[in-house]
Amino acid sequence: MSTVNQYDSIPNNVDLSSDKKLQRALEKWQPDFLKWWTDMGPEGFQQDQVYLRTAISADNDGWAHFDYVKMPDYRWGIFLTDPEPDRKIGFGDFAAEPAWQQVPGEHRNVLKRLIVTQGDTEPASVEQQRLLGKTAPSLYDLRNLFQVNVEEGRHLWAMVYLLHSYFGRDGREEAEALLDRRSGNPDRPRILGAFNEPVEDWLSFYMFTYFTDRDGKYQLLSLAESGFDPLARTCRFMLTEEAHHMFVGETGVLRVVQRACELMKEDPNENPRARGGVDLPMVQRYLNQWFSVSLDLFGGEISSNAANYFAAGLKGRAQEQKKYEDHVVLDAVYGVPTLEGDRFVTQDVPMRNAMNTVLRDAYVEDCQRGVDKWNKAIEEAGFSYRLSLPHVAFHRAIGIYADQPVTPDGKLIAREEWDRRRDEWLPTPADYEYVRSLMMPVYEPGRIANWIAPPSKGIKGLPFEFEYVKL
Repeated sequence: MSTVNQYDSIPNNVDLSSDKKLQRALEKWQPDFLKWWTDMGPEGFQQDQVYLRTAISADNDGWAHFDYVKMPDYRWGIFLTDPEPDRKIGFGDFAAEPAWQQVPGEHRNVLKRLIVTQGDTEPASVEQQRLLGKTAPSLYDLRNLFQVNVEEGRHLWAMVYLLHSYFGRDGREEAEALLDRRSGNPDRPRILGAFNEPVEDWLSFYMFTYFTDRDGKYQLLSLAESGFDPLARTCRFMLTEEAHHMFVGETGVLRVVQRACELMKEDPNENPRARGGVDLPMVQRYLNQWFSVSLDLFGGEISSNAANYFAAGLKGRAQEQKKYEDHVVLDAVYGVPTLEGDRFVTQDVPMRNAMNTVLRDAYVEDCQRGVDKWNKAIEEAGFSYRLSLPHVAFHRAIGIYADQPVTPDGKLIAREEWDRRRDEWLPTPADYEYVRSLMMPVYEPGRIANWIAPPSKGIKGLPFEFEYVKL
């Protein structure tokens, strides 16, 4: 496996030192990145020692080295999985041809757009979460937040490397623009809607890392199949880091649910809110919000762009080689639920045009696994309430369901009724205000806020009581 050169100014396993022109370009970009991190990274904690993991090689064991480090000193760098000898393009019209090591001229603009869109999500999430450290429920959670943040910063480096290496002057300009846009800024917003949504409390953070980062997983899985080999290798390494982000979300929501159940057991006649907790219906409303917003990230259910990406060998299905036998799918169709009058019917769509739906359906199935775990905790606590994923047409802003008044259980209703009942299904201003009122920081080792249960275990075999951040 490739060893990371930690002695270069930019840690890497791509032999950056042998390409002086690229090295100089990235070293010029590096101060701008660090300024962005200082301005838009976690506010108030830049000089604190944080127990973080850092890559030292690209294999499954060596990439995770744990130690205290100040976040501005984190060893951001460029890591790709090792090349696969004689790799072939795995799908589309160019299936079985040699994978591209350079950008094919006819696909240059499309590839650049895919890379820029993926890259834009990485700094966006850091910006969305920059104030959360001030209300962390424990040092364990504070450390996990910062681990997510520095890894999103490294994922930005991953995309910037590709832009600088393969797209010339306009690639460098796009890399600069990634530091210029700002999440939620009306004049310079991030490219995708979910990355302009506010993340102002920890329940939103857990939902974001469970649902929105899971979308990131599926986008990376599809790009990891790309016929452009440097992109595929970059995304495969990124996936090793993305798993931790989803773990933070899944276990975070689980701990909120567990604490709600504990409070209900203490007094079955009282809402957990009366004892400073988060009630389960509110968890459901937050779930509805972040799941539906994250679904929009997959794009339109029926898409000529998705068909073109697949045909060109640029973006495949998640786990294309492992899960599917037909990698060309010229004659295959896929069932897409569409509205016909006031009911849903399944429309057979050419598979290539339904690639966004194929990816989204795999995502929904994956999301359900976490919901099942949360429901198991509720059941084991002796309560009948169950959380559920809303219908894929609920609260959508993009695609064939956009702005349709569909209920969480999939019924099309009058717009007036949907507007009247909206607060049953989505967080209200009062909900956000209440949750924010709970967000009081707890920075003492071994202590935790009242509204969330402690984790079942700490980081890297360490106890929950460990001083994960030295404040």
